[in-house]
Order: sequence, then C-alpha cells, then structure tokens
Amino acid sequence: MPGIVAFGRRWGIASDDLVFPGAFELLIRVLWWIGTLALYIIHKGHFECPGGAVLHRYLVVLLVLLGVIILSLCAIVYVSAQGKCCPSPPRRRASAGISRFSVLLLAAVAAVLGAVISSWIIFISMAIGVVVVFDPLGSQRQGATVGTGRVLRDMESSESEQFLQRARSLAARVWECRLRLLCCCLPPDDNHRAAFSNIGQLFSSFFSDTDLVVSDIAAGLALLHQEQDKMEPNVWTPSHSDDLDVALESATHWMRFAEAAYGWPLYVYSHPFTGPCRLTADCCGSRGEQYDMVGGENMGCHFTSILQTTGLQYRDFIHISYHNQIYEIPFYIALDHKKEAVLVAVRGTLSLKDVLTDLSAECENLPIEGVSGACYAHKGMCQAAGYLYRRLVNDGILSQAFSIAPEYRLVIVGHSLGAGTASLLAALLRSTYPTLQCYAFSPPGGLMSKALAEYSRQFVVSVVLGKDLVPRLSIPNMEDLKRRILKIVSNCNKPKYRILLQGCWYEMFGGVPDDSPTELDIPREEELSRPLLGGDSLLHHSPSYHSLTSDPDFSPSPTHQTHLPLYLPGRIIYITEDGPPRRSCWSQASYRSEWANEMAFRSVLISPRMLADHMPDVVHRALQGLERETQNPLCPSAQTH
Repeated sequence: MPGIVAFGRRWGIASDDLVFPGAFELLIRVLWWIGTLALYIIHKGHFECPGGAVLHRYLVVLLVLLGVIILSLCAIVYVSAQGKCCPSPPRRRASAGISRFSVLLLAAVAAVLGAVISSWIIFISMAIGVVVVFDPLGSQRQGATVGTGRVLRDMESSESEQFLQRARSLAARVWECRLRLLCCCLPPDDNHRAAFSNIGQLFSSFFSDTDLVVSDIAAGLALLHQEQDKMEPNVWTPSHSDDLDVALESATHWMRFAEAAYGWPLYVYSHPFTGPCRLTADCCGSRGEQYDMVGGENMGCHFTSILQTTGLQYRDFIHISYHNQIYEIPFYIALDHKKEAVLVAVRGTLSLKDVLTDLSAECENLPIEGVSGACYAHKGMCQAAGYLYRRLVNDGILSQAFSIAPEYRLVIVGHSLGAGTASLLAALLRSTYPTLQCYAFSPPGGLMSKALAEYSRQFVVSVVLGKDLVPRLSIPNMEDLKRRILKIVSNCNKPKYRILLQGCWYEMFGGVPDDSPTELDIPREEELSRPLLGGDSLLHHSPSYHSLTSDPDFSPSPTHQTHLPLYLPGRIIYITEDGPPRRSCWSQASYRSEWANEMAFRSVLISPRMLADHMPDVVHRALQGLERETQNPLCPSAQTH
C-alpha cells in the first residue's frame, strides 16, 4: 500500500505486490534463456547452412534481450520485497523501475511481433504470388512446346490431333474450374454449369496458341497505346444527314431511362451525398397504395431510384422486374406521355450472373421473319432477348400497356448488356410492332450477324462514346489485338521493366509517345517465336496455324477464324471529345458527333478512357453536353454537326 503510481496515473496494485508475479515471470524467463543458450551452444558451429547467419543473429539478440529482462525482473522483485506493508523508503524507486522495465519489455515484444508479422506478410505474399503465377497447364504447355517442334513431326496426323485435342480439353476444364471458383456464390444449376463449360472452351481456345504471361500483355498494351497515339486518328467519311440532331435529341431523352434501369446502385454512385437520403424515406418507410398498383418482382429500393431518375409518376409504370438469373436480366415497362411511347428499358451488367451472360459469346441462330441471309447472334444476349420476349408477349405485359395507350409506339432502350439484348428483342418484335424504335447505348461489338445488322438499321440507333472498349469487343477483334500485341512485343528491344515504368508514367502524366519500333515493322516468323519478354517463345501452336501466321500479310478474316463475325446493331452515332486528348479534371469537356460506319470499330483502341467511356453516367453527360452545344449557337463545337 498505497497503489503504485506509474506513467502519470495511479494503478490498482501496490509496490510490494510484485514479488510473486515477478518471481513467476523470472522463472519462466530463466528457463527460456537456458533453453535458448543450450540450443545456441549445441549448434554453435553449424550455422554455415543457407539462412544460418540470420538464425545466428536472431539467437544472439534473443539471448541479450532475455538477459536484460531477467536482470530487470531481479531488480524489481528485490526492491518490491523490501520494507513493510506501509509506505517504505526502499520501495520509492519501484515506480521508476517498473516504468523502465515496461518500456524495455514493450520494445522487445514489439521487435519480436514485428519480425513475426513481417515474416507472415512475406509468406502470404509469396503464397499469393505462387497462386497467381502457377499455371495448371504448365506440363501440357511444355509438352506442346516440344511437340510442335519435334514430337508432332514424328507422330501420325491422327495421333498429333489427339494430343492437341487432349491439351485443349484439359485447358477448357481448367478455365471451367477457375470460373466455378470465382462464382462460388452462385447456385450449381444446369444453366450455370452450361455457361461455365461454354466460357471455359472460349477462353481455352483464345489463349491456347500463345505463351504470354500477364506482364507481357501489360507491356504490349502499353506499347500499343503509345503506337496508336503516334499514328493519325482513324478518319472515316461520316455519312452526315439532317436527322442527326433529331436522333441525338431522342437519344439524350431515352438515355436517362436506360440509366434508371440500373436501379439504386447507379443512383447512389451518381449521387453519393444526396442519393442515400432521397432513397431512405421510401425504402425504409411504409409503402403507399400507388406502390402496390405496379406489378413486378424484387423491386425494393430500385423503384424509388427509377422514379427519381426518370421523373415519371407511379401510375406511369406497368411492370418492374428485378429478377436476375443467368440469361434472365431485369427490365421495366412504363408509359412516357411526353414522347407518347410505351417504353421497355433493359438493365446492363450489374451482377456475376450478368457477367456470365456477357461471356457466353458463341453464336446462336436467331431466325427473324423477313431477313435474308444468315441470322445468328451472341448466345447469352439471344437467350436474354428470348426471356424478355416470353415475359412481354406470353405473359401479356405489352398487351396490358397498349390497352392503356393503344395509340402509343413501342420504344426499347438499354445500355451495354441491356443494349445488346434490347436490339435483339427489337428484331424479334419488329414484325408485330412495325413502328418500334430501339436506342442501344454502348452496345457490344460482337452482337449480331451481318444480315441482322443491316436489317436493324431500319429501327435501331446505337450510341458509342470515345474509346469505349465494349463496342469494339468481339472475338475477331480480340484475336486481332492478341496478334498486334505479339508483333509489337517482338519488335521492342527494351527490357520489360522499362516498358512498364514508361507505360505507367505515360498513362498517368502523358507526354511524348515512346519512339521505339512499332508493329508496322513486320517481323520474321523466327523473330516472333524467339524468347522475348516471357517464356520460351511467344507462340505455341499447331503446324497449320504456324504456316498460316508465317505469312506477313496475314490478317484475321472469316475464312481463317473458327468464330463467325458479329457486328454492332443499327445506325451508329459516334461521340468523341473535341479538343486535346488530355484535359484537366475540372475543365468541361466539349463533344462532337457524327454518323459512323461499323468498320470504325473493327479494332480495339487502348486508352485509360476505354472503361470510363462505357459508364452509363458518362455517356449521359456526353449526350447532355452535345444537347447544350446544339442549343447554343455561339458554341464552336456545335458547328461540327
């Protein structure tokens, strides 16, 4: 007694209470010190193995720290044992001793914990790195590398074909397992299993003939971006017509309905400060009678966000469905009295199930009455359009809408996945509703056959912004991008780390593109196959492919591809920023627009904007900017229309 004072405060323990706990800890520390010393003495002459020097230093430091702690504990126990129960002069310095001992102990513990935590961080990082760089097909790739060079020449044609078929089958199963792992939260039903299998085959066929690692692809994209910036922009002859301004005005009006189809997530993303407050009252409060008048499933807070975005009233909505499965995407039906239209808005990609629908990119027949020529389209979006057709027609939702407004016309809108599905749905409904119009915002490039694309020009208007990746995303375009990356990487004589560092600097801060050889300098086939940035070679493929690509004039074409070519739907409005390629974040962008030919989107453009230009809110702002410039005759960019 009394309570000890340490670190500027009184504690519930007296200075003479430290004898027993101190003696117990002293015993543990002495045994620990003796054991460590015995271990050090036994192995004193055997620290020459790899890592032995680190272990030697660790044991020495540990012995020193334990020795200092033991001496401090001895002093504390000795001082605490002095005097009597009342305050005693021999124990007056116990507080200072305890403070110094605590600091020393905390420093030792922090050092040990720091070493342990650092070791775990390094171990976990290494484990993650091994998982990332581990290739389950490594042994098969090695066999294929040898096979294409020597073994396959000694095999009969049937044996070599069986060897390659087994490799492709294994690769497809590996990709299927990866997809199952990434989508482990999805229920294992038949649709998901079929989608995993189809997507696995697609990915395995795409990556089967190359030996590029991730860093090689990153270096190739960095070089390709700088090469594209060095070249003159791809200029096409715009098919300008007087209806461009009318089409832009309609597209601006309908874009907000396509944006509203994303529901509350996009609304909160676009209004991060005010959005949650606006939605809370309706989402958490009681539902009114008007809310119950609207048919639908899983509406939740989505209905409130749709009301806020579109400006429509409760009574204007016929049906809202946020049921979401693979090949089954959300949509809503409403009456737009301003444009006298029955509106069908289809949501774009917002879930893993939507991603699986996107990636189901093989072709599926889509027979359309009155269309001559091959009619096929993207399988996932074909299935989604069929689902919407059954809901709208077989379930009588469209009939219900037109019973309320029989004189209205049908308008179908969507963005991204919703744009592709809306275009195919419009083709299915065209014979029943000959006056329908479809506005497809940022539709996928690999959507429909040439015959269907020509047919859709009568009723579909597509809107593409800047360097958006998705309208340029098709299997032939990706094959072309892969070959361009191989060619530009094979021509570059710089180390990979310099390419990546310069590429990161160029992406973030701009500057002058790197003046290095480009893919325009056609390499010889042996240059394309020699070791460069990764692996033993860049191309590992069958002899038939090898002989095909050895032709320097080779370019992807329908006769050289296993995948049928797919095209953008309808007439295309292409919107680009008018001005320097890089501008400050706070400066207002200026845009120009023109009718574009589908050939303008036959190659992928590398840019930091390739994903940002696809976002629905960015597309909407660009359309609103064009509308303002058109309405303002003093705006110079308005003259570009």
